[in-house]
Amino acid sequence: MNKTSFWNTLLVTFSLGLAFAAGYVSNDFVEQRTHEYPLLQEAIGILEKYALEPLPGEKGMEYGMIRGLLQAYDDPYTIFLEPPQHELQTNQLEGAFGGIGVKIERGEDRSIVLYPFPDGPGFEAGLLNGDRLVSVDELLATPETTIEAIEATFRGPVGEKVKVVITRMPEGEPLTFMIERRKVALPSVIWHPVHGVPEVGMLQVTIIAQTTPDEIVKAVAALQKQGVKYFILDLRGNGGGILDAGVDTARLFLKEGIIIEQQYRGEAVEQLSVTRPGPLAEIPVVVLVNHNTASAAEIIAGALQANGRAALMGEPTYGKDTVQLVFQLQDGSSLHITAAHWWFPGLDFPLEGIGLNPTLMASDEDWVRDAVDFLLQGVSSQ
Repeated sequence: MNKTSFWNTLLVTFSLGLAFAAGYVSNDFVEQRTHEYPLLQEAIGILEKYALEPLPGEKGMEYGMIRGLLQAYDDPYTIFLEPPQHELQTNQLEGAFGGIGVKIERGEDRSIVLYPFPDGPGFEAGLLNGDRLVSVDELLATPETTIEAIEATFRGPVGEKVKVVITRMPEGEPLTFMIERRKVALPSVIWHPVHGVPEVGMLQVTIIAQTTPDEIVKAVAALQKQGVKYFILDLRGNGGGILDAGVDTARLFLKEGIIIEQQYRGEAVEQLSVTRPGPLAEIPVVVLVNHNTASAAEIIAGALQANGRAALMGEPTYGKDTVQLVFQLQDGSSLHITAAHWWFPGLDFPLEGIGLNPTLMASDEDWVRDAVDFLLQGVSSQ
């Protein structure tokens, strides 16, 4: 045997030995994990043998086990989302997505009906109002297919194409379109002058997304060009969103001060402060809140209240003072884990089952009018 053959033989022998060892260790690990939950394995076996209806598929079993685990964990903010729901939530928090610009509805016959937006990619490609969807990429549009699953499949990276098959009456023959996705914005801020009071502007924030701070700055600039001098920051019904975006939004309105302090398990307390005066630190503003103002929206309202920057008007907020980390799983689903706690230094929050207490309780009739009166009275008294 020459030297080359010797080393080749040795390499093959070593590789076979390594593969055998890896297989042995892997099988041992799998067997160990299988017996780690003997009651679960016993229950599955009984269902497989005696249950009238068949068990769900492997994916359905896994999802059910995860949900059962989280139910036993018993934290209301630690949740599991399947891939379509995770995709849609991610788009909302990012403030934009790649799509083809269509509205999706379910018809009376439970078919999926498309209504393309004017000037959108779908309309430009040839889709018409009332087209019935047959499939999008590999997803068939059946009566059982959820709207969420279809919306998530329409969405994807900007510049990539999606295959859309439809039928169109009266012919009913399938038509195929290859449509390139374009960026579609999901605004988190609705803004306008208050009706009848052109010097007061409304900034209604529906969710705290990555784009929210920039949207607010642009909205204020646009309103100021229209003659608006005083502002209402409306956080009613805002359930929160991205913590960092909430902190950055609060910084817009503050010259200095601490926004929040937070702490992750096993780590030191972290202080999130204003590093330089915000671009909106001088504008007169009042903040509207209600019981559905929560999480990152409460960070904005509480930071402005704790630093004496703005009055809160409305009713006590929800009182959510935890941080969730989002982990995307290998199939596109996600696990949202409560990982940290945050608070306002010197401010009791939450207090007795509620969140922030407003500076002023709004009337039952017209909260916006109360906010306008408060702003204008503050100006007239100066």
